[in-house]
Amino acid sequence: DDQTALVSKPRKKGGKGDLASAGFNIINSIIGSGIIGLPYSMKEAGFPLGVLLLFVVAYITDYSIILLIKGGNLSSANTYQDLVRKTYGLVGYLILSTLQFLYPFIAMISYNIITGDTLTKVFQRIPGVGPDNVLTDRHFIILLATIIFTLPISLYRDIAKLGKVSLISLILTIVILIVVMVRTVTFSPQVPKSENAWIFAKSNAVQAVGVMSFAFICNHNSFLIYGSLEEPTLKNWSRVTHVSVSLAVIISVVFAACGYMTFTGYTEGDLFENYCRDDSLATFGRFCYGVTVILTFPLECFVTREVIANVFFHGNLSTVFHILVTVVIIAVATGVSLVYDCLGIVLELNGVLSATPLVFIIPTACYLKLSKERWNHSDNLISCLILAIGVLVMTVGFVLTVLHPQECSHGKEMFYCFSSNISSHNSTLPP
Repeated sequence: DDQTALVSKPRKKGGKGDLASAGFNIINSIIGSGIIGLPYSMKEAGFPLGVLLLFVVAYITDYSIILLIKGGNLSSANTYQDLVRKTYGLVGYLILSTLQFLYPFIAMISYNIITGDTLTKVFQRIPGVGPDNVLTDRHFIILLATIIFTLPISLYRDIAKLGKVSLISLILTIVILIVVMVRTVTFSPQVPKSENAWIFAKSNAVQAVGVMSFAFICNHNSFLIYGSLEEPTLKNWSRVTHVSVSLAVIISVVFAACGYMTFTGYTEGDLFENYCRDDSLATFGRFCYGVTVILTFPLECFVTREVIANVFFHGNLSTVFHILVTVVIIAVATGVSLVYDCLGIVLELNGVLSATPLVFIIPTACYLKLSKERWNHSDNLISCLILAIGVLVMTVGFVLTVLHPQECSHGKEMFYCFSSNISSHNSTLPP
């Protein structure tokens, strides 16, 4: 998904990074905050089909980031924007810029929603903090986190100052994975299984692909990582990509399977909404996740600001405009997240509207236009297939998400947390 979400800047060929550090960057880029929605995508698609689709999305991600670099080599472009500008001119460049703005911008909204959901439940566990306390109000928590943490960190001009963030985020993600795995063993027996929990396929499979695309996207910083290799060759890049995406998909499948197996049809868009409030281990997991999200937010803000700077200010923002643009972006994202609080639909819409074209459609469209191979060459045929899947997922997914928005039980204690109600089948009860 989206840890070191940097807009690729031109980089001289041949950096200082070895294959391992490049691989670490790709894994980190994929296993960001999007991982929390993967169990929900299993509920949407049906568990067996969901696991299958996760592997398909991983394969397409792997294929498309290699294709991006091939396209870059064919057009001698060394950023995603540059590639699209050289292939499809100004119109293509503006479409890509819009998507590159939308993807991190919607991600910022989802991070705020997660921060509000997650930290209020952590603070409820502090002795003396009752339900009427200001610390349990999601609006207050979102504003507090924005003013104290995300806004000041987002005002940095130099992304290098956020370098350690990725490492902290990855360590915390592994901690969260362990929490979810432990709770699958210890808590799963107390949660009644929903009907048709193990059915092969469900009707919302297309939206599930949107959530998965959101989780897997790392195309926006492929050129940056490629440029950091000591020997930036296609062979080296392919090796790094195959190993990194394989590891990322294994972690993602374990996380998605454990989360879904615990809660089946009751799985929420934000998995931590499913755990009971008095669950200390889950509270620790929530805290780790809240920190990860607050640390990732400024990286996304960096991308949105960079896109605005490139399109409207020729890439250079004066200090005044730098502060002004940052404050406006964060104010709008925060405003939306205060009004709207359902994470599942945010992940779905961001997946189908911005992640799908960035992963499926644009890399293949650029390669097909630049390719000198015969039309029936395997790269061209696979690219056509991925392009068609992308268009299908984007259109059908958008229509379905609008027609059938997901309900979300927000901030409520789930029914299985009340021992007397285990027998009842109301999906949620007020706390």
